[in-house]
Amino acid sequence: MADAPLPVKAVIGQVAEALRARGKAVLIAPPGAGKTTGIAPALLNETWCSGSILLLSPRRVAARAAAERMAAQMQQQAGQTVGYATRMDSRVSAVSRIIVMTEAIFVSRITSDPDLAGISAVLFDEAHERHLDSDLGLALALEAQSVLRPDLRILIMSATIDGARFAELLGDAAVVQSEGRSHPLAIVHDGGGADQRVEHRVARAVRRAWADTADDPSRDILVFLPGVRDIDRVHEILAPQLPEAALLLLHGQVAPAEQRRALVRDKQGRRRIVLATAIAETSLTLDGVSIVVDAGLSRRARFDAETGLTRLVTTRASQASAAQRAGRAARQRAGTCYRLWEQAASSGMPSFDPPEILGADLAPMTLTLAKWGTRAEDLRWLDPPSPAALVVARAGLRALGAIDENDALTPHGTQLESMGLAPPLAAMVLYGARHGASQTAARLALLVQERRLGGTSDDLSVRLAQWNRSTDAHADAARALAAGWARLAQQIANVPDRSPSDKPLPHEVPSCGVLLAQAFPKQVARRRDASGEYWLTAGGRGLRLDPASALARSEWLSVTAAQGEASGARIMAATPLEPKAVEQWLTQRIDRRSVLRWHEGRVEARVQRRLGAITLAEGPDPNPDQEAIAAMLVAKLRSAGLDALPLGTASQALLMRAHFAGLEELAPTTLLAEAECWLLPLVGGSRSLGDLDVSAIHHALYARLDWTARQTLERVAPPLFVSPAGSSHPIDYAAPGGPQVTLRVQALFGLDLHPLSGSPPRPLLLQLTSPAGRPIQATADLPGFWRGSWVDVRRDMKGRYPRHRWPERPWEEAPSLKTRNAFEKGRTGGQQA
Repeated sequence: MADAPLPVKAVIGQVAEALRARGKAVLIAPPGAGKTTGIAPALLNETWCSGSILLLSPRRVAARAAAERMAAQMQQQAGQTVGYATRMDSRVSAVSRIIVMTEAIFVSRITSDPDLAGISAVLFDEAHERHLDSDLGLALALEAQSVLRPDLRILIMSATIDGARFAELLGDAAVVQSEGRSHPLAIVHDGGGADQRVEHRVARAVRRAWADTADDPSRDILVFLPGVRDIDRVHEILAPQLPEAALLLLHGQVAPAEQRRALVRDKQGRRRIVLATAIAETSLTLDGVSIVVDAGLSRRARFDAETGLTRLVTTRASQASAAQRAGRAARQRAGTCYRLWEQAASSGMPSFDPPEILGADLAPMTLTLAKWGTRAEDLRWLDPPSPAALVVARAGLRALGAIDENDALTPHGTQLESMGLAPPLAAMVLYGARHGASQTAARLALLVQERRLGGTSDDLSVRLAQWNRSTDAHADAARALAAGWARLAQQIANVPDRSPSDKPLPHEVPSCGVLLAQAFPKQVARRRDASGEYWLTAGGRGLRLDPASALARSEWLSVTAAQGEASGARIMAATPLEPKAVEQWLTQRIDRRSVLRWHEGRVEARVQRRLGAITLAEGPDPNPDQEAIAAMLVAKLRSAGLDALPLGTASQALLMRAHFAGLEELAPTTLLAEAECWLLPLVGGSRSLGDLDVSAIHHALYARLDWTARQTLERVAPPLFVSPAGSSHPIDYAAPGGPQVTLRVQALFGLDLHPLSGSPPRPLLLQLTSPAGRPIQATADLPGFWRGSWVDVRRDMKGRYPRHRWPERPWEEAPSLKTRNAFEKGRTGGQQA
């Protein structure tokens, strides 16, 4: 039976007219409308279309499938009128008028040929996915159109995008809306078993869907899972439970032949269950699928600026993504979608997937723009990149020597950009070429990107060996791609071409671990415990590894992938690095530094050899930086406070008097803030605050007071109280009740006014003692004491100390500390004289 007309055909005329009149347009068409395969062929006959049309697809599988479908509609093979170009597979010829390519291939194409010679139109399919290369490619295409190619046509196509936003970005472009091919769709929500692992919940839902539709074996099932590991686990569960089913896998790491099998009905007539990642959300039509099981999860790449690695995180799918997935079930007939969440939870899902540009590593894009000759801030974006992320990207590129301080491309940056790889991987392959290991480096660069190539081992060297032995078509294509990178690197590095069969070079070549350390220097890691579970990276990050892994027996690793947050992140991919290789090949990254640390109350000076945060060796530093030690002592004083100093009695008294007098020069906050001014001259060669000279500290503190402050100090907070008897007594300004002085009561005879201190003046607390120094009474009202409780004190003291004077009216007596006889004798002698 012939296929029904594609709904998008009804609006092809509007699209063509918009492109003729304005040169750009936005097409919104629901899934199944036929935009991917219907628009490009229809535009070939336009008068402005004298060249080729580039149709950009976000994924390799979708690009190849779309090209093959259009070619089949023309009764041709891919590579004739319709071709495709992906990183791992291409079918393009001189007669190709429509070339379906991945967005990354387009970015490479336009930066190498900004004029896009021979290209009449660029169509951005599935633009709602907002991949970084899609946003970058569109920004470059718009600039090329405005500056170099006003005749270039640009069309944005998607099912769920905000058409008005894209139209505004394009410059008031026309927005054309297409109806979709509508079939009834039933939604079944199954939120049970939320405490179970996702693979068990999905397997249960698949068995339910299989049983619910057992009477119609023509209904194949498409299952959406977040990642490849989840797909493998579900496959392991379902294979023995549904042996009659054709269990197929669909993700980017599956060989092209297996991907094609997943897109069409089973040749043996079996009912299919296709386990897929988000790769099957859009563009692809899976013939026979009318049931979808959606786990409601997405796996997204998130760049960690701290480590320089991009890690995958599992998050909730967006509402738009869920709608796309459900729509897969109703593309050809009435369908059913089983969702593994409660219906009420749908409103809590994000509306759209976040644009990749807001969370990706921007170094590759920044290097591309440096080649283009512009900065990201000068281009037109739907969502501009984060300024902070651009700062990180430029810093990383400067560290590689790819751009200069003005963000201009350097000669080395030109070499890196011409490799067509992420800058760190390009640097690794070039390094390998210069050291006789271009083939190995190029294959490692591909292994880092293709997570399933060569098997599933967490040891990249094991995967490399497995890949080298593999003879299937996918392995061959991967080797051919890596060989091209190796040859290009050899040309750039100006070294002879070498094939894998050549005899080894006479000199030693870098190992896999050394090569990967060139790409990810911050991710060189050293084991921290005997079991191999805990690791420290050169970038200072703690990682964990399954102790059962063979990698756990290594002392050093070059890590390329880690999952998780902070110190709980687990190593997912790495390769061993020999200790001697660290010393031999990473010498330029090893530095010698003096380190100061606080240990048992003292500054300890050590000299270390370090690879980033990893200490290789250390010992006492014979010539430490004395200024740095002094600065550390100042910092310690600020954190610990003035009590960390050996403040003698004189210094403590001075500080208390200054506090009482309100002198800010000696306030604790001021002293700590200005510690460099008064403390540094005292440090000398000291390693501890406790070693400082007590008297020197006192002199330094007192020297902070100028003449006026000293006069104020003496007037408001004098250090001594001189009694009427002529004796001197220190005033205690730290006493809880305020300044006080302790003295014998006889020293105050003859005084009928209470002593005052401070500003404004207030009574000085008098701690009165007996001749033996024992407390008698405390008073802040001496006249009241004389005329009040003195009567009782006199009676008691007169019996205890009969040799001393205890007059009835002491305020009228002459002050003296002498005994009664000595006082009388002295007074008599004075009269006789």
